[in-house]
Amino acid sequence: MISIRHLSKTFHNPDGSTVTVLKDVNCEIRKGEVISIIGPSGTGKSTLLRAINMLEQPTGGEIIVDGENIMQKGYRLDLMRRKMGMVFQNFNLFEHKTVLENIIFAPMELLHTDEKQAREEAMELLKKVGMVQKADVYPSSLSGGQKQRVAIARALAMHPEVILFDEPTSALDPTMVGEVLSVIRHLAKEGMTMLIVTHEMRFARDVSTRIFFMNEGIIYEDGSPQQIFEHPVRSATKAFVNRIQKLVYEIDSDDFDFLQIRTGINQFCVKYNIASKAEQAYSLMEEMLFSHMRQYRPLTLRLTHAELSGETALDFMVEGLKESPLPDNDAVKDLRARVKVVEEPTVRGFRVKLLL
Repeated sequence: MISIRHLSKTFHNPDGSTVTVLKDVNCEIRKGEVISIIGPSGTGKSTLLRAINMLEQPTGGEIIVDGENIMQKGYRLDLMRRKMGMVFQNFNLFEHKTVLENIIFAPMELLHTDEKQAREEAMELLKKVGMVQKADVYPSSLSGGQKQRVAIARALAMHPEVILFDEPTSALDPTMVGEVLSVIRHLAKEGMTMLIVTHEMRFARDVSTRIFFMNEGIIYEDGSPQQIFEHPVRSATKAFVNRIQKLVYEIDSDDFDFLQIRTGINQFCVKYNIASKAEQAYSLMEEMLFSHMRQYRPLTLRLTHAELSGETALDFMVEGLKESPLPDNDAVKDLRARVKVVEEPTVRGFRVKLLL
């Protein structure tokens, strides 16, 4: 469907300096593929997506869509954009139009669809994204997740051959991410061709047929989800997909700042889309520090989250110990019944890890 050859994009700053975001991008996108584009921030992921439908004018190279170079002078971009839907980070809905009016506007204006037919098709699309009951309300009354589902329905209303998703969950509250990803999963099962810029690693692994790992302005590695996530060839890919995020506190006495740690745990959990685990993490932290391990000071407290596996853990490390600091009593037996406890020696001492 789409062939990209030696694509580049350089931005010119007001001070005369330049920044090359895309250096030499080459790829082939086939019908029915679901391609997730992952990589560090600032490596050109969103720019590539915007260049594909010419929202950003590339500096050089070729973009071939259905056999035609859309960068050629005189090419009718409006015809190409009818084939290529776009879902943005920030929804871009018309605030003065109802949900239904947002969806029927483009088909009626650009495809000259009869209003009755446009409304019928729009209601079917709203049913698909679970938003029928909101057809007559305005976007201001919707949550972020609901707005994004309407935006997806609006893109589908043009009967596109491919949809481009530019970080569709980045502007959402963590509790709303799942509802949007569920809609995209459904589209993938239906065979819709999609390119998705995302930071949701587990979603990318589960839904994609291919993964582009972008780094330094190029597609650094291109392969199946299994290859990219389990057997990456390049060291930069390996370092990125194995990211483990962590929050660390040194506890020297019982006089540590509870509120600072609680705030830190909440912010960490929200940032990495595990807000539902924040209260459990804080409760277990208090229980461990003031009950089971109260006699051990100093110790290192860590909250970790592996983005790929989804494993979240709270661990307590005491330097110099050679055996577990947990006592053999009823309170600890109750703890083991509630949460998986891993006890392991380390080079520095002994660690007790609770898997949340």
